Amino acid sequence: MGFRFRKRIRIAPGLAINISKSGVSTSIGGKGSTINIGKKGVKMTNGLPGTGLSHTTNLYSPGKSTVKKQLTPKQKIIRNILFAIIVFIIIKAQYF
Repeated sequence: MGFRFRKRIRIAPGLAINISKSGVSTSIGGKGSTINIGKKGVKMTNGLPGTGLSHTTNLYSPGKSTVKKQLTPKQKIIRNILFAIIVFIIIKAQYF
């Protein structure tokens, strides 16, 4: 049986440092949307709080090709909406 180690230290509302056996990372965001920055890259997770449903997207992975594909207009709209939601959550978390 493998052993795991994970510890999350909250620095401020919406900001945490995660320590695990494999390294250290930083999480920005709150319930529903989080961006995680670590040695394996940058990941964005969006979910529905309380349901257990979430989706994770790799925004950047070191060592991978950085050639970007063109986004369709629909994808640009979705990206902008998600960005606005993340900003709203971060701003809202500062007041709690």
